[in-house]
Amino acid sequence: MVGQGKFWRSGYGRAGMVRAAALALMMAMALPAGAATDRAVKTKVPPVYPELAKRMKISGVVKVEATVDPDGKVTGVKTLSGNTALQSAAEEAVRKWKFAPGEGTDTVNVDVNFAMAQ
Repeated sequence: MVGQGKFWRSGYGRAGMVRAAALALMMAMALPAGAATDRAVKTKVPPVYPELAKRMKISGVVKVEATVDPDGKVTGVKTLSGNTALQSAAEEAVRKWKFAPGEGTDTVNVDVNFAMAQ
């Protein structure tokens, strides 16, 4: 077999190559895409409860991914999960948060809780 590497001559053949590729793919999928950091929140602005969500008695947690610059200012937000009626209010609140300064731009995952007053 001219031009074929050591892997092919080792007896694993095409099936071994497919298994190795599948294993590599599974390992890559198991790793987080961009690990979020834990930066301390210095100023937390509470969300404004959307009127429609109040009337419909919608409550719950909205998970938001915040991009934070070295000074602690939020430069971007993205909802990861939560009720769609609450997402905009959660993003708007997190945009106003201030975090502790850091060495670079970080991604921080935060939970914004919406609970109906009793």
